[in-house]
Amino acid sequence: MQPVPLHSLSELERASLREIALCQLQEKLLVGDLSLARVGPKGSKSIRQKLESLSKEKKDCSPQTFGIPLFQVLANDRAYRQLQEAVKKSRRLCLEVEATVTRFRAQRQKRSPMGGSCGLGPGGVFPEEPLSPTFLHHSSRSQRRGAMSVDSIAELSDNTSKLLEALQLSHPHELDPPRSLGKKKMLSLNPITWQVPRVVERCCKHIETYGLHTVGIFRVGSSKKRVQQLREEFDRGVDVFLDEHHSVHEVAALLKEFLRAMPDSLIPGELYAAFLSTAALERPAQLAALRLLLFVLPPCHSDTLHRLLGLLGEVARHADSARGPGGQQIPGNKMTVSNLATIFGPNILQKEKPGEKDAGAMNFEDSAAIILVLQRLIEHHQTLFMVPPEMQRDVLRRLFQTDPDVIDYLLRRKLPAVPSAGSEDSPEEPAPGTLPARSPESRAVASELYSSISFLNLDFGI
Repeated sequence: MQPVPLHSLSELERASLREIALCQLQEKLLVGDLSLARVGPKGSKSIRQKLESLSKEKKDCSPQTFGIPLFQVLANDRAYRQLQEAVKKSRRLCLEVEATVTRFRAQRQKRSPMGGSCGLGPGGVFPEEPLSPTFLHHSSRSQRRGAMSVDSIAELSDNTSKLLEALQLSHPHELDPPRSLGKKKMLSLNPITWQVPRVVERCCKHIETYGLHTVGIFRVGSSKKRVQQLREEFDRGVDVFLDEHHSVHEVAALLKEFLRAMPDSLIPGELYAAFLSTAALERPAQLAALRLLLFVLPPCHSDTLHRLLGLLGEVARHADSARGPGGQQIPGNKMTVSNLATIFGPNILQKEKPGEKDAGAMNFEDSAAIILVLQRLIEHHQTLFMVPPEMQRDVLRRLFQTDPDVIDYLLRRKLPAVPSAGSEDSPEEPAPGTLPARSPESRAVASELYSSISFLNLDFGI
């Protein structure tokens, strides 16, 4: 096995990995008796809380992005995408019907003479001629099946991403609609969709495109009025597109404001002390502990933190001035890793109860540790979110006890893609829900992998 990205694991594997990482952290005394349920979305509201929130929504429309839990932001983004897809689908269907009617009228006019009977047959009835083949090909499939068929998925403009999401990706448990009571939610055997809020992704993309050479980014002030306007647009659910006309400093301020407004910080308050305790460790032990703590984070917090750290690492890479290909001077943005950690540390690492009297003094004492920890996260984010082979084996051992029937499928997903003998560079795509045909080389790899499954049985004496 080789190290693999955290987000490439299935939902079931990530849940098992969180439990294993938590046990190892408790053995190292970095965390106490921490419940994984507390780190994820909060429990269901009471009837009184639901009534209060409902009355509040009637008075003032609840925000869609700022000041709400991260998993709710993602749920709102997902609902917005589904609405947009439904609108696009209805428009496409209307255009197809309009085009079909136009072609049908053209056929009638062509077949009927000027001033004649408009194509009426004997007895004053239309000849029994089927409608346009295009109409039967496009519309009847979806109508007779009640929805868009599998055959028509390829007709979508963005069919690649849609098909990938439909066949290989799963939405996490917290984004699914509530199931009926008494039924346990089955975790998926496929990876979870990448969970980064729309506002974070748009801001990061804009800064990477237009702001890497902007001096003092994240530090220079911006127009509060314009930042507030952007915030209100995101909160109303408007699909805001950030382009070259938007100031880099305004977008950077918007990103910081989103992190500050989160009810629970990007690194949950329950893990605040554990992250800070790693500052006293030596470098190898510190990185190992930070990796375990990142594995404990809920998927939505983990993916968003990964995206943010990637942006900060890219900004720090352009901190110093450099020479271009033609020898011209390219100014640096002056934002080193230390500067970025100083700015983002208080926004990412926050105490669980910041309202205590000694919170200010504690924050002052912890500020150096916060900066050091965030520096390590920025410098090593590419390796910290990789799952080492030994932890992958621990996950498989655990699943062998709890869900032995899924081991075969998970091992097959880890097989390298080996093209079959005599096939072209782009082999045929397997049918949904079936495993691809394996070449002799691939079967040899599979045999070697299955023979190494004996490590699963070592701990159980089988």
